[in-house]
Amino acid sequence: MKVVVLVGGVGGARFLTGVKAALPEGAEITALVNTGDDVWLHGLRICPDLDTCMYTLGGGIDTERGWGLSGETWRVKEELAAYGAEAPWFGLGDRDIATHLVRTRMLRAGYPLSAVTEALCARWQPGVRLLPMTDDQVETHVVVDVPGSEDERRAIHFQEWWIRYHAELPAHSIVPIGADEAKPAPGVLDAIAGADAVLFAPSNPVVSVGTVLSIPGVREAVRATSAGVVGISPIIGNAPVRGMADACLTAIGVETSAEAVGRHYGSRKADGVLDGWLIAPEDKAVVDGVAVRNVPLLMSDVDATAAMVRAALDLAGVSLA
Repeated sequence: MKVVVLVGGVGGARFLTGVKAALPEGAEITALVNTGDDVWLHGLRICPDLDTCMYTLGGGIDTERGWGLSGETWRVKEELAAYGAEAPWFGLGDRDIATHLVRTRMLRAGYPLSAVTEALCARWQPGVRLLPMTDDQVETHVVVDVPGSEDERRAIHFQEWWIRYHAELPAHSIVPIGADEAKPAPGVLDAIAGADAVLFAPSNPVVSVGTVLSIPGVREAVRATSAGVVGISPIIGNAPVRGMADACLTAIGVETSAEAVGRHYGSRKADGVLDGWLIAPEDKAVVDGVAVRNVPLLMSDVDATAAMVRAALDLAGVSLA
């Protein structure tokens, strides 16, 4: 059995733990991971979503925060702040920095990000094939009002908008810079074409799953695959389960509701990408051409998440019997 999952960071990583738990031994799981959140800081290439998936699946994640490593210390961060170095609002733990050092050294030596990720995963053994959506540099930027100005706008990196400003600056547009010229990483299109099911994790539909789909060829591959394609709503009761996805949806003119997000993805019978859409029991949604099913969507533990995955696979036409 081959299952492909389009994922972002914390929510996507937790969903992948459920995929691992739900599938039988020997199943092949490939995660196509958003890299639009990647950023250069302190001369290091940081890939938050890839690392969150790797640490979570490898048993190293700080479960309380949902990101970074457990047992982390922050001496380097404190010293950088003492120097007045860039981006004091972005937390890099001492152990986490080792990952970024290895990645940066390999990238500068000429290795593509997909090969670097494979090498890093050899240390963490996530049990899932983690593929960056592309080996090319793509960075999501957000156009916002300049703080303190009523008529001036500027583009800032998504990380600054999300972490420094907590997505509280109204976003006029969100653009994955470089996506138009990027190519899918090796293995991405083949994984989609050969899948028995393609799942969209309950990750941010704009800057996570949406960014993966923005890479030329990926959306087309999802539309062309013979596998069933099922998405899981990240919205419950008209609010995001985690994070500030509502601010991202507002920026692209989409209502924060399970129905609106389902319609944003759309049906493969038209020009969209879904066959099925899982929504929470308290929500309602009508999405033309898409089979909608109500199931519990809170990822409270691995068993609950695995139940979600089984429901998604059933809707995709995959039997686990």
